[in-house]
Amino acid sequence: MIVVFRWLLRIFTGLVVLALVATLIGYYFLSRSLPDYNESFRIEGLSGPVEIVRNDANVPHIFGKTDEDVYFALGFAHAQDRLWQMVTMRRTAQGRLSEVFGERTLKIDELMRRYDLYGLAQSSVEAQDPETRAALEAYARGVNAWIAEVNADARGRGAPEFFLFSNEIAVWRPADSIALIKLMALQLSSHLQSEVLRARASLLLPDARVADLLPDVPGAGVIALPSYASLVPGPFPALRKAEHVEDPLSPFHTKSLSGASNAWAAAPSRSAAGGSLLANDPHLGFTAPSIWYLARLQLSLGGVIGATLPGVPAVLLGRSNRLGWALTSAYLDDQDIHIEEVNPENHEEYRTPDGWKRFETRRSIIKVKDARPITITLRWTDNGPVLPGTHYDLAAITPPGHVASLSWTALSPADTSMSAAVRLMKAASIDEAIEAGRLFVAPAQNLMLADTQGVALQTVGAMPRRDPAHQSKGRMPSPGWIAGNRWQGTFPYEENPRVVTPETGILGNTNNKTVDRPFPLHVSFDWGDTQRIQRWLALMKSREVHTRESFIEAQLDTVSPTARNLLPLVAADLWFTGEAAPEGTPERLRQRALALLAEWNGEMNEHLPEPLIYMAWMRALQDRLIRDELGPLADEFDHLQPDFVERVYRNTGGASVWCDIIQSAATESCTDIARMALDDALVRLTEDWGPNVESWRWGDAHQATHDHPTLGQVPVLRYFVNIRQSTSGGDQTLMRGVTRGTGPNPDENVAGAGYRGVYDFADPDSSVFITSTGQSGHPLSRFYDNLGELWRRGEYIPMSLDPGLARAAAVGITHLEPAAAAD
Repeated sequence: MIVVFRWLLRIFTGLVVLALVATLIGYYFLSRSLPDYNESFRIEGLSGPVEIVRNDANVPHIFGKTDEDVYFALGFAHAQDRLWQMVTMRRTAQGRLSEVFGERTLKIDELMRRYDLYGLAQSSVEAQDPETRAALEAYARGVNAWIAEVNADARGRGAPEFFLFSNEIAVWRPADSIALIKLMALQLSSHLQSEVLRARASLLLPDARVADLLPDVPGAGVIALPSYASLVPGPFPALRKAEHVEDPLSPFHTKSLSGASNAWAAAPSRSAAGGSLLANDPHLGFTAPSIWYLARLQLSLGGVIGATLPGVPAVLLGRSNRLGWALTSAYLDDQDIHIEEVNPENHEEYRTPDGWKRFETRRSIIKVKDARPITITLRWTDNGPVLPGTHYDLAAITPPGHVASLSWTALSPADTSMSAAVRLMKAASIDEAIEAGRLFVAPAQNLMLADTQGVALQTVGAMPRRDPAHQSKGRMPSPGWIAGNRWQGTFPYEENPRVVTPETGILGNTNNKTVDRPFPLHVSFDWGDTQRIQRWLALMKSREVHTRESFIEAQLDTVSPTARNLLPLVAADLWFTGEAAPEGTPERLRQRALALLAEWNGEMNEHLPEPLIYMAWMRALQDRLIRDELGPLADEFDHLQPDFVERVYRNTGGASVWCDIIQSAATESCTDIARMALDDALVRLTEDWGPNVESWRWGDAHQATHDHPTLGQVPVLRYFVNIRQSTSGGDQTLMRGVTRGTGPNPDENVAGAGYRGVYDFADPDSSVFITSTGQSGHPLSRFYDNLGELWRRGEYIPMSLDPGLARAAAVGITHLEPAAAAD
């Protein structure tokens, strides 16, 4: 027995030693891709020496003699820190993920091929102005210079993830950068999904009930819609649960999260220090690393500093000494679905206003790792690419003998949005910035501006010109063979909304409705926010003048105007009713929950139980209201629709009819439904968090999910690469934390402000910035998550244009020298 024990001990010890050796070897090879920020390089493609000074937060400050050299160095720095992220996003746009990841990404590749984003990006290169083409080419040279260094010096393949995949890293090209802008446009566009959802609802509900569920934002100029069945006669397939195409390997997902971003500005007259103020926090899905990368570029016209997108040679959000610029999603309706009739005698043709016409058709081969290649047929009509019914659940609204096509401004082969971004960095005033915005095509954005003299808001992006007789006004799919439903070009840039130096001195946008103009100059019927703007207005009106600190306070505000509005309505007949119920009964649990909510001010604080109760209650309430009428379609409404619930409980237009359960003999009141929904919510919360209501914490459920797109689902590894944080905020707070809405953890925080910036032109170098993770995409780097805890606590870092301050606490200075200097 002792001999057996000794041998088992030896075997165990040997296995432990082998595991340690394997770990050390693995760490050695993985750490080889960690860049040395104090290194010097001699590189082809530079005209002079360049310095990349990385401050104590690993933010690169780039100094060169020419702008092209600075763009070169930005590409070099991006590749050093985010090469895997850049390559993965490029593969997403190209529709080539399956070459690496196999069949799991086949659907997203198919969708990208049908959009042809990369082909359109290649066509758009020549449309850029000479300065932008030079920037794109210099940036690509910088990326490729780092790739060459990785290959020449065995630098761990450039990133740990590349050890898991054998594919070579293709050289970076100017079209790659433009493709990433188009990929961003896909992320920020949601009207396609809105049209499908409205059409599906129209097939189930009378017009008045559709107006309840998908209400118009208050304001004149909205025209009543016909039913979808009257536009496109069926028959239609039976409604079923929609199949969403998600790309789990890219920061950009096809199911849009476009409904959140904030920007506000104050003119000198409303600033305590006498200089303009500007704040911005765009919201996208969380990933590790963040989509955003902080950088400072010293260009010929001066320094610019702020947030860049790895793969793109521009500061997209930030400031110079003269100008600050911010972006929010404009919700401009830049997408229309058309139902195209296929010729029953020849399936290669579709109906047009002038008769039958052949589809533009070509084959595309998708290579799939460990499987046979897939060949798909790509078809385009005059209106745009044909999308299959398996995507966006288009099959549910497409009659037999028809297909769906998409008109979208981002499908331009001469997209000059990149030129607009480069010009914006060099603008010296609001007027110059507005003129630079003329070149924006997609994604449509509200460009918020501040200079030393004033503030402005300009909507940038191509605005489609629709016929006033358009059958659905662009709100639902329409027959593509009717001339009045087709786009008639775009409106002149001067028609885009613009506000310069308002009398009030304050500007702001939370994706709320910006204009009240009749169709077709309406901009949009669907807007991203009717709630956060209420809280913003209250904060702005609370003081005569503002400061950097008051703008930061607004960015970090976690009070939900929706909770303050809905709870008194929904619980009007439930507060303080009846005697105290016995302990341990459902009635007593309900009373305890209502007592907490009655004293709550609507603050979605991570340490409180009230936000958890409120969110679970509203989710259960909405499901009870719509499930019997909508069936499987109810799954599409996975987030609270505040305007709908308010209409029901105010009985606007008879909307309280939603409270009656169709299948039951009794007639339920809205109070009955509210009580039953609260009981449902408390049962689930008790199962998840225990019986002690006072010990529940919103932050335990509302964990921010900064997950690594590739390694985040791998057992064991996910604990090293995913970043999880308890967070405050919610779906309708200014400090937005978008909940997942579905699944076993519906309250997880999956999207929010990956970047925050506040710029004060009374003292520009006091401006502050933060991103949600860190600068590096390398999980072994100390800069992988170093900014994350600051972000969670609502803290910021300063970023100065003073070179001395950047050098004072530098973690490294990288020197790039032209190769010719070696001679």
